[in-house]
Amino acid sequence: MRMPGARLIMVCATWGIFWGSWSALLPAIKDQLGATTADLGLALTGVPVGAIPAMALVGRLARGRERAALAASTCAFALSVLTIALAGSPLALGLILLLLGATSGALDVALNLATGRAERETGRRLFQPVHAAFPVAVIVAAPATGLARELGVGPGTLLAVVAALVLASGLLALGLPIGRGVPAEERTGGAGGHWRAAIGLGALAGCVLIIENSVEQWSVLLLEEHRSASTLLASAAPAAYMGALTVGRLLAQAFPRVGLRTLYLVGAIGGGGGIALAGLGPSVWLSLAGFALTGLALGPLVPAMLSHAAAGDSSGTLVSAISTISYTGFVISPLLVAALSAWLTLPTALAALGLLAIPLLGQYLATRSR
Repeated sequence: MRMPGARLIMVCATWGIFWGSWSALLPAIKDQLGATTADLGLALTGVPVGAIPAMALVGRLARGRERAALAASTCAFALSVLTIALAGSPLALGLILLLLGATSGALDVALNLATGRAERETGRRLFQPVHAAFPVAVIVAAPATGLARELGVGPGTLLAVVAALVLASGLLALGLPIGRGVPAEERTGGAGGHWRAAIGLGALAGCVLIIENSVEQWSVLLLEEHRSASTLLASAAPAAYMGALTVGRLLAQAFPRVGLRTLYLVGAIGGGGGIALAGLGPSVWLSLAGFALTGLALGPLVPAMLSHAAAGDSSGTLVSAISTISYTGFVISPLLVAALSAWLTLPTALAALGLLAIPLLGQYLATRSR
């Protein structure tokens, strides 16, 4: 465990275990609180509302203190997971999810800053395998939690187990073999250039995350209601996307000569074409293939962008800013798809998200000309 990669992967994996378990726990928590669907939806908005300001704050505080920030934010996230079991009403759940969102956002930024620093200090490429741990954990944790619920294990017990795993990874982060402090030449100057780059790259990453979130939230509904798929087959859509996303990240790690510019092109064609195929494909299997193609093409892109940013900015300003700006994609995505679905239909709305891949093509052409 002396190499930083293993510890970073553990943190990212336990983070993913919670979010995979969370999706499977929501029905039980809804019933336990006697909440309506509208109540639950309102409570869930607490996560992004809490995350974005926390990401901005931690992004400033964690630079030069990446190891301590990652350990503290991971342990705080573990404690916030435990507090979910204390919710006695939808309002209480919403307030707790504000805290959960804040600690999850802090963990997100701190993990990216620590990974960037570890890359610079070791000379090893770490963003792809670290980010690949999250979808793998989600794929494993969701059905495992569902099985535990069928065996009679309650939400409180499951949340305690997950919190213990997250806390253990936070303690492991204390031993990350990375340095401290920001180099003197990075403490002043260059802020304007960093922010210009961050806005551009953050917006591109946000486009990717809008598509990713739309698959997670709407793919099952698309297959059940518009492709007449069985519940079991429809539930395979997020797993197909996440599995392919993981493969894409591991392939990018295995072939380091495939640079960021090439990934822009792959993301533009495969990501845009994949989500369009998923939305408009006339059969269940074509839609599943479309979701898988989308994950395969877009999966390596955000980690590669963060790695590129970290290599040229030892202060961490660029990495933290890209992380925060891109997260708005998760906030925008459900509202955007809902609005498009009201105007068009859900299949057409998902297909229309392929237009978000056009900026990736523009970035490919711009970097190629330079």
